[in-house]
Amino acid sequence: MPDLGKYAVTVLSAYGASIVLLIGLVLISLRAGRKARRALEAVETRREIKDEA
Repeated sequence: MPDLGKYAVTVLSAYGASIVLLIGLVLISLRAGRKARRALEAVETRREIKDEA
């Protein structure tokens, strides 16, 4: 690791905050994807039931 000198705390804090934000965005995206998949499956199920009638 390079010597960051007096800026070590600032730089490492920025890296930490960036990592936390990226992980948060990934988790939010995964949750939204699951929600969209469930909604799509519900629509498809209703459509199949309607087509059978």
